Amino acid sequence: MYPELPIKIDVFAILMLLGVVQGFFLAVLFLTIQKGNRLTNRYFGLLLLAMSLTSTEILLGYTNYMFHTLYLDDAAEPLDFVLAPLTFLYIKAYLDEKFKMSHLLHFIPFILYLIYMLVLVYPEGEIYKYNSYIDSFHPEMKRLPYHHIKEAWYYCFRNNVNELMFWQLLIYLVADFIMVYEAFRKEGLSFFSSQNKKLTWCRTQVISLASIVIVFLIAKKMFQYDLGDHIIAAHISLIIYAISFSVISRSGFFHENPSKTLKKYEKSSLTADIQDNTLTKLVELMEKEKPFLDSTFSLPNLAKMLSVSPHHLSQILNESLGQSFFDFAAEYRIKEARVLLSSDQNNHLKIEEIAERVGYNSKSAFNTSFKKIVGVTPSQFRAQY
Repeated sequence: MYPELPIKIDVFAILMLLGVVQGFFLAVLFLTIQKGNRLTNRYFGLLLLAMSLTSTEILLGYTNYMFHTLYLDDAAEPLDFVLAPLTFLYIKAYLDEKFKMSHLLHFIPFILYLIYMLVLVYPEGEIYKYNSYIDSFHPEMKRLPYHHIKEAWYYCFRNNVNELMFWQLLIYLVADFIMVYEAFRKEGLSFFSSQNKKLTWCRTQVISLASIVIVFLIAKKMFQYDLGDHIIAAHISLIIYAISFSVISRSGFFHENPSKTLKKYEKSSLTADIQDNTLTKLVELMEKEKPFLDSTFSLPNLAKMLSVSPHHLSQILNESLGQSFFDFAAEYRIKEARVLLSSDQNNHLKIEEIAERVGYNSKSAFNTSFKKIVGVTPSQFRAQY
């Protein structure tokens, strides 16, 4: 029997435990769900699984339960090298890039480190694992006598695993940022815009990875060895719960009951064919004739152009586009404003003049709509060009 310490349960332990349980639940959900983009779901499920397994090992070490499960010491350590690649590949897939065999090259560091651990570290005896554990979590305890049969340099990679992981996280963070920033730029949007929900979600993943890098750096600088790993695991737990909240809010569970929308238009004479044809005409009209540039642009006027009733047009906008007339008009006006603001030929125009050209009578209304859709003010957007 080796010297050991009693089980420790505190706020950090509970937070980590809750995060681990929730993480495993979400991982199974994303790995087994058949709806949506299966590739992105698999990547996200594997990422959550890796996070949960890594946090489980930290939880065992922090609560002193590792004294009873020494065979699990550092079992999840190779998974440190899949967190950043899986985040990168998940974002790539979420941005509609298809799987390529070359993507597997991102897992070379993980595979090499796993082989290294399987050959040189995992076969070591229980005393080695005991010493390894107390070195990381209880350096004040006395090591047990152990004769190393391998040369000291065999352990150089393991002794520098924190540095290796930090640099990998940092490199992938930069790559993630560039990839998402370019995706925003191609859409003509600011990186801080919330107009495109897909890009907003990708940006959230970049911010999450950045937060892990920052917390990782702080924990390793403030604490020796792995004494601060509980802070990293607790932070990962918070990220997992933030993901859970986002998944629930995006699922439609709390959204307006579809039956209420149907009830609202249950007496409508609008057929599916008329709705589809009108929507096609609407898009063509907005793109070619741009009636929204007129400050008197209104729902009745637009309905008259399309030869439909205002009620039917409102129904089409609500059911087909999920927008009100005002949101619909603002989207086209701001899109046109972005074109004008990004052109050097219009540098002489004031913001008020741009607002008037796209159909706004009020500069404040223009600024409000622009910032809501693009994420920055018109002046800030112009400064980017």
